[in-house]
Formats: sequence, structure tokens, C-alpha cells
Amino acid sequence: MQPRVVLATHNQGKLRELREILRGQIEGLDVDAQVVSAADVDVPDVVEHGITFAENSLLKARAAAHHTGLIAIADDSGLAVDVLNGAPGIFSARWAGAHGDDTANLNLLLAQLSDIADEHRGARFMCAASMATPTGETAVEHGELPGTLLREPRGEGGFGYDPILAPAALTGELAGKSCAEIGPEIKNSMSHRAEAFKALIPHLRRALDVE
Repeated sequence: MQPRVVLATHNQGKLRELREILRGQIEGLDVDAQVVSAADVDVPDVVEHGITFAENSLLKARAAAHHTGLIAIADDSGLAVDVLNGAPGIFSARWAGAHGDDTANLNLLLAQLSDIADEHRGARFMCAASMATPTGETAVEHGELPGTLLREPRGEGGFGYDPILAPAALTGELAGKSCAEIGPEIKNSMSHRAEAFKALIPHLRRALDVE
């Protein structure tokens, strides 16, 4: 099958997560064969010089659509910590200096917050998801997942800051667990990225002409 949609990221974790979010949502779209990553179709990295998640998300989607001639979707997401006035924010992936060093980013952030009391450790994952078509049509949707920052990483699932954010919406035996402990099915039903991409699905259906 020929690719129909490109996800403008080289992050395979995001690709897996997006495929699960889209699975069964769009008639006739084989998400495993027809939703590909930027790495699969040789889309070069884009300089993310925007100052908001939405700006950076659109930069990536437009560049991928232009490069491939496919419908492109992208996200820019990160962690916003209350006591840091929303930081790391758009700098989440390179908070410790090197882009994508999850361990260094986690360790630095936890060190910076080591003296912050539990009741003041509020934070939220934020996401802007964008679609761009080769003809110039664009759409942007947003999502967020509020929670509390743990004092040490927990869990082996997910990626990025997942091991240190405990979603506020979790109750019962799941209460207090990190995004890396709850498994992809639960995470993908409630995450900031799921919320944003699910809101993007009607735009994607129209672009694929499958309404």
C-alpha cells in the first residue's frame, strides 16, 4: 500500500502512539501501512523556531507535506510545570541541553524541583496537533493532561517525561501512577496527544475525502 499520511517526526514512540490513536477511526486507512514517519520517507528535520506549540507543530506539518506531497500531521508537545511558570514548555525535549536526552531532562527537572512540596508540584502535558495538505490546507487542535510531578521516575512504558507525571484523572488503584506505569491503552484514552489528535481526525477525514 502507498503511504497516505506522514507523521512529521522521527520519534518512533510517537509513531506507535499515533497509530494506536488513529486505529479504526478513519475508514479505509490502514494505519500500519499507510501512516508513516518522517524517517520512513526521508523528511529532513525542521528548525523549530516558533514560540508556541502550535507554531512549531505547523512548521513541521507544512514542511513534511511540501517534501512528500502527502497529507502531513505533526505535533509539538511538552511539559508545563506550574512553579516554573509553564517551563520547560517548548524546550521540554532539550531542557538539559541535548535534544531528546530523556534521562538528562528528567534528572535536571527533578533536581530543580527537589525542594518543592508535594502540594505545589502541579504540572501538565500540553500538545498542539496540526495537519497540512500539499495544497496548503491547515488545521490545529490542542490537548492537555494535568497531573502531579513525582519525585522519581516510575514505570517502563512511554517516553519523554511520562515516568514522572501522575495524571490527576486516575482514580482507584491507578491513582498516583505515572504515565509510564498505566499502559498504552489507558494512556492513549486520556493523554494530551490523544485529545489533540482525536480533535484533528475530522480534518483528516475531510482531507482524505472519506467522510
